Amino acid sequence: MLSRLARPLLGSGQLLQAAWVRGITNTTGSQHAEVALAEAAQQEIHVVQPSQGTPRWLQELGAIRTDWTRDEITAVYETPLLDLVYHAAKVHRMYNDPQMVQRCTLLSIKTGGCPETCNYCSQSSSWSKDTGMKAEKLMDLEEVYQAALRARESGSTRFCMGAAWRGPSQVGARQWERVLEMVGRIRGLGMEVCTTLGMLTPEQARQLRDAGLTAYNHNLDTSPEFYGKVTTSRKYEDRLNTLEAVREAGISVCAGGIIGLGEGPQDRVGLIHQLATLPAHPESVPINRLVAIKGTPLEGQEPPSGLDLVRCIATARVVMPKTVVRLSAGRLNLSQGDQALAFLAGANSIFDGDKLLTTKNNDRNEDMVMFENLGLKSRPAFMGYGAGNDTSRDFGAQGVPPAGTPWATSAPSDDSVPVPEGGGCCGGPKKTTANLLAAAAKPAAARAAAAMAVFEHQPLLSMGHIGPGQKQVLNMTGASAMLQDAMQDAIAGTQAIDGAEGASGMWGW
Repeated sequence: MLSRLARPLLGSGQLLQAAWVRGITNTTGSQHAEVALAEAAQQEIHVVQPSQGTPRWLQELGAIRTDWTRDEITAVYETPLLDLVYHAAKVHRMYNDPQMVQRCTLLSIKTGGCPETCNYCSQSSSWSKDTGMKAEKLMDLEEVYQAALRARESGSTRFCMGAAWRGPSQVGARQWERVLEMVGRIRGLGMEVCTTLGMLTPEQARQLRDAGLTAYNHNLDTSPEFYGKVTTSRKYEDRLNTLEAVREAGISVCAGGIIGLGEGPQDRVGLIHQLATLPAHPESVPINRLVAIKGTPLEGQEPPSGLDLVRCIATARVVMPKTVVRLSAGRLNLSQGDQALAFLAGANSIFDGDKLLTTKNNDRNEDMVMFENLGLKSRPAFMGYGAGNDTSRDFGAQGVPPAGTPWATSAPSDDSVPVPEGGGCCGGPKKTTANLLAAAAKPAAARAAAAMAVFEHQPLLSMGHIGPGQKQVLNMTGASAMLQDAMQDAIAGTQAIDGAEGASGMWGW
């Protein structure tokens, strides 16, 4: 019944009020979901004909596409800034809770002595005498584990580790095994784990996946045309090959770039075009603003403005709707207003803590003040990733790894997983339905529980905060794929709930 109701709605190509989706998230079981959809079908539907000459990206705003042309992305990028931010904000609210911003921690586990020649980086051995950067050994396992514990206690839900290597192939087996152990132990804390270790072989990517890695960061930095002015020690194709190895291993891809390297607007467009036309959109796209470091070839480079950063974030959000856009390096001298505009335009992650690899970062207390001022909330681990591989999703509502994986034995109990004040994901009343189903029901119902936990955590299609009587609408042409995904989750979830043993009465909504 549910699928029959959903099918005509999803195929309509008309504009449909978004409020009906919340009916699914606020009802009990499949019967109530069907009633909600039936009622929604009777709501007022607005048919809007696009004006002649309206570009495809505006007609299909919010659609998931990997066939973007460079000219299309140029048109998006060159849209007047306030209009661009407006469109990006609409797309952002189609797939994300705009209040949710993830706090991540980045640790350099092996600093200096890198053989690469990235002109922006202080860790290259090519100019270590000018930067004063000394090569250090790989950190000990326990030291890294304690750093992850401190990060978790401070509110971070994603722990990222970087090593100044060309790739793991340049180091010995013992060091590589230590890194794999780091991944497994930190993953056992219920945190998302990301690494950036240079170029990977397919086998190394598979080993990271088996260790429990959530995502692998490998930035493209800039456009293919400008890349030769950033480094001469590797080729752009090397970066793309590593991303392919990561994706084929089933690990989520984290790939972005840096603005302020001396590139022009078309290089920024070229970077976003490369990311948006990968076989699948990355789980995460970090947008970094150059931090010019004394002693590097780019030490005198002027950083881009905050509005330049916002333009790149907004463009990335429009062309990659489900991707987490991470406001990364270069926040230190941005105002709260600059950052607020970036969040409005679609950024939903920051790095907190006083250091990013070797550069200074915003004070964590200042960030907490900003969160309070802007009404932002810390995003929990493994919450509703729309892009990326299953490493970002298949770990249950609390981020606990599935049984049978090599690192599952170190997973904490539910009591040891950090939950924001109030017990719920956003500081509200705790809802434990998904956990109860996962523990008590059949495997199919446990899978549904994780999907239903997404609905508990965030109003995926709520279009933000829609007041009574407002006619906030979704463009069905652009949002069809999004609605299909949500409906499939709802159908699977309600069917599993109906069939789960002992599930009756457990849904306390």
